[in-house]
Amino acid sequence: MTNKLFDTVLVANRGEIAVRVIRSLKALGIRSVGVYSDADAGALHVAEADVAVRIGPGAATESYLSIPALLEACERSGAQAVHPGYGFLAENVDFARALDDAGLTFIGPDTFSINLMGDKIRSKNHVSSHGVPVVPGIAKAGLTNEELMVAAGEVGFPLLIKPSAGGGGKGMFVVESATELPEALASARRTAASAFGDDTLFLERLVRNPRHIEVQVLADRHGNTVHLGERECSLQRRHQKVIEEAPSPLLENHAEGERIRAEIGAAAVAAAESVNYVGAGTVEFLVSDENPGEFFFMEMNTRLQVEHPVTEEVVRIQGQRIDLVQWQVRIAAGEALDFTQDQVQLHGHATEARVYAEDPAHDFMPSIGTILSVTEAAGEHLRVDSSLREGLEVSSFYDPMVSKVIAWGADRAQSLARLDAALASTVILGMLTNIEYLRLLITDADVAAGHLDTNLIGRKMPDMDFRALSDAELALAAHLSRPARGSSNNPWQRGDGWRLGTRVGTALEFEVDQQIRSLSFRSTGSGSAIDIDGQEFLVEGAGPGRFSVNGLVHRMSTARSADGTIWLSHDGWTAGVRPLGRAEVLARELAAMDRGAGALSPEVRSPMPGTVIAVQVVDGEQVAAGQILATIEAMKMEHQMLSPSDGVVTMSHLKAGDLVKANQLIAMVEVLETPAADTDITLTDLEHSA
Repeated sequence: MTNKLFDTVLVANRGEIAVRVIRSLKALGIRSVGVYSDADAGALHVAEADVAVRIGPGAATESYLSIPALLEACERSGAQAVHPGYGFLAENVDFARALDDAGLTFIGPDTFSINLMGDKIRSKNHVSSHGVPVVPGIAKAGLTNEELMVAAGEVGFPLLIKPSAGGGGKGMFVVESATELPEALASARRTAASAFGDDTLFLERLVRNPRHIEVQVLADRHGNTVHLGERECSLQRRHQKVIEEAPSPLLENHAEGERIRAEIGAAAVAAAESVNYVGAGTVEFLVSDENPGEFFFMEMNTRLQVEHPVTEEVVRIQGQRIDLVQWQVRIAAGEALDFTQDQVQLHGHATEARVYAEDPAHDFMPSIGTILSVTEAAGEHLRVDSSLREGLEVSSFYDPMVSKVIAWGADRAQSLARLDAALASTVILGMLTNIEYLRLLITDADVAAGHLDTNLIGRKMPDMDFRALSDAELALAAHLSRPARGSSNNPWQRGDGWRLGTRVGTALEFEVDQQIRSLSFRSTGSGSAIDIDGQEFLVEGAGPGRFSVNGLVHRMSTARSADGTIWLSHDGWTAGVRPLGRAEVLARELAAMDRGAGALSPEVRSPMPGTVIAVQVVDGEQVAAGQILATIEAMKMEHQMLSPSDGVVTMSHLKAGDLVKANQLIAMVEVLETPAADTDITLTDLEHSA
């Protein structure tokens, strides 16, 4: 291993990637500097860094995307170099130039490579001119929405809108017809501007059911470039990767797999060498499932990828694993690669699952909250890259990914089995996550067989059977909520159903899966007696993490949040059960009575905290059912607030940039009275009716 390279390196990022980079810096003996926004003051990467510097408020544009704030942090901390992680400013040429002007080392490629390959339009045109096959489309800088709509007719439908400066699937929209195009372009521009600071878009013909395969490259300043094999990233939802693995099962199971691996690897190296690339980068390809030898260049990411751990887990150099972050630092300091392409070997199989703070059972709605308890997988052949810690506030300001779980196996089946077991043992209480969804994915028959494509999740989602809270588990939650309902010695204040004469239960209501559930609760001294729809449940504690419900022992991790919500978790499944006060229940019942039986609510409320990025209608406007009233962004995803019915809208006084809370009223839609049809009634009609 090398001597000390830099004295101090600043990590210009947050979350799990900041933690991962800081730990590699420590292994190299380098002093690490973390940066944080107000929203991240209690984050794990702040605690892990040797020094932490505040760079601004919660909004990314005023903190992690602020070049002046990061330069000031470098000056204050004495940093000599900056590692950008991924996302934020990792592929921002202005940031790299600013560091260079300040005499600081950017741990990444030169500005020429970032400028050319970091922009999808320029990179696509560049590799095309070098004979690399690309997907048909139009890729020109500065095209207006009107020009793109005209060009779309030539590209043909279905097509894909892509942000030129983007990555991670953000801002990408599938458009099936010309009528969908105007709104999709507007939304794509907003997302691109918000996430990347650049709203340039281009169009590509949509290739249905392709494989997404990428190649990791590593290049030094001494003319050496190697590839480290491929990764399969075909399991995606809305172009956002969910499960990644190395190597690709498509190539592993193909008779010509080794030849194709060599060809696609050589193409990736050629693309990197064409721009004198330096550092770690990834070249992404669309690969035909029917004919893996046919592949199309998509883009080159001039940075570390989220999924880089699976490459680190399978690549062996003279029998040793590789640390890509350490090599990024060593290359930036001027070192040469000490191995050749012939020395790169692949050993076994690795799979990675991205853990997101979201609710898959309800259209992947973002989930935020305070982490009350966390237990992460551990053991041989398991790796967890995480930002989680007890007490952490998961906010709506940033990407919803909170950790990555990686498992290695001698073969793919063993790797998937270990990953499933690791996910089952993961407990995160205080918010909802996608862990149950991840387990359903990796145990699906097609996934297990390696029959993958980028549309597979979309086809599978309607048939996914998410576990619902059982009545026994609701009874357990009610039992656990008991202490909050009063522990006074005064029987009139305990709220436990005490009365003179025969004891009866107290009527309680809970919000479960966006529905109200009613039950009757009665304390039994050693436990609770709970009646749900006429069935009685006797609940008692049976030891740490064990509860007896009608004599049957349930293993369950539990926690209670400040608002009284009871969190339950078992085998990767998590649910929150919130007790409702009488005032809230009454308000809901009165609102339902005012609407009448079966009537839609006129209220449009934000389903999560977020930022208003567009208001599409004005007060008094007549709207149609399903029309977009406003658009809210949370965790880098857009959510459209739709009119529940035809009517006249009254908007709350909101404008772009305003913050909204969960369940905040956005608009009211008053249903228009439909006049009765005129009917001509004659004397003859009356006579017949008589």
